[in-house]
Amino acid sequence: MSFDRLIGKIIETQNPTVVGLDPKLEYVPEYIKEKCFAKHGNNFKGAAAALYKFNKGIIDQICDIVPAIKPQSAYYEMYGYHGVKCLYKTIRYAQEKGMFVMVDGKRNDIGATMEAYSAAYLGTTDVAGEQLEAFGADALTVNGYLGTDGIRPITDICKARDKGIFVLVKTSNPSSGELQDKLIGEDSVYSVMGGMCEQWGSDNIGKYGYSAVGAVVGATYPEQLAEMREKLPHTFFLVPGYGAQGGGAEGVAKAFDKNGLGAIVNSSRAVMLAYKKMEGYTEKDYAKAARAEVIRMKEDITAHIPEIKG
Repeated sequence: MSFDRLIGKIIETQNPTVVGLDPKLEYVPEYIKEKCFAKHGNNFKGAAAALYKFNKGIIDQICDIVPAIKPQSAYYEMYGYHGVKCLYKTIRYAQEKGMFVMVDGKRNDIGATMEAYSAAYLGTTDVAGEQLEAFGADALTVNGYLGTDGIRPITDICKARDKGIFVLVKTSNPSSGELQDKLIGEDSVYSVMGGMCEQWGSDNIGKYGYSAVGAVVGATYPEQLAEMREKLPHTFFLVPGYGAQGGGAEGVAKAFDKNGLGAIVNSSRAVMLAYKKMEGYTEKDYAKAARAEVIRMKEDITAHIPEIKG
């Protein structure tokens, strides 16, 4: 099962974190941009080349100590088809380095359209009788608010192809409560959605006790995080909001079980921009600074959770 592979990597690295590779051109060191623009021009091709070189540098520095990356598709799509190719190449490169890759796409539709999204990111596409992988990610974030019609097509692929999904449950943004905290009877909307995740994954549970249907539960709401951990014993959590968005290690610790498992915590900007904020690093040290930030984050979080063990 897909999340068994992820959890195995967490145990191996003793690190329950994922690096969000959501690059903007303004994050990329000038020397990289200058070289890529000189070769390809000040255009989408040059931009995508710079993003890919930036990503590779970070992946090379963190692949032995971080189990996973999480590229957000929007940061690639904004550079057109060259950017989408960069996303594909980033996924492949990270996997070649042994990393688990979850694409943050938040896809949401029903029926045949959701089947197409599922095929694109997690499955295969039939081309003249050949089954070809388009992106080949290991997991995908999805929006479950269209109900089971939007989830069943992708859970079928998860089971057939050893993939996983993370369903939006309680997101980290400030206005999430406008909808997610509303009550349905005596239960919050996010609690109902969490219960649906447990149901959707009930027939695909791995050896660590977690299903292939995970949940996105933000670090910025630690009490709700604790509530969901108690109510969703078989649901693995992707926890955004640590660091730049204000979530701290003490709060995210509530996402973990007694074995130090059950969740993976994301950090994006703090890692990508570490070279701009940490003393002693220049832009040419951006990847080394990213590694240093990843180590700091790991030590911060693991100091607040139980010992990680299988």
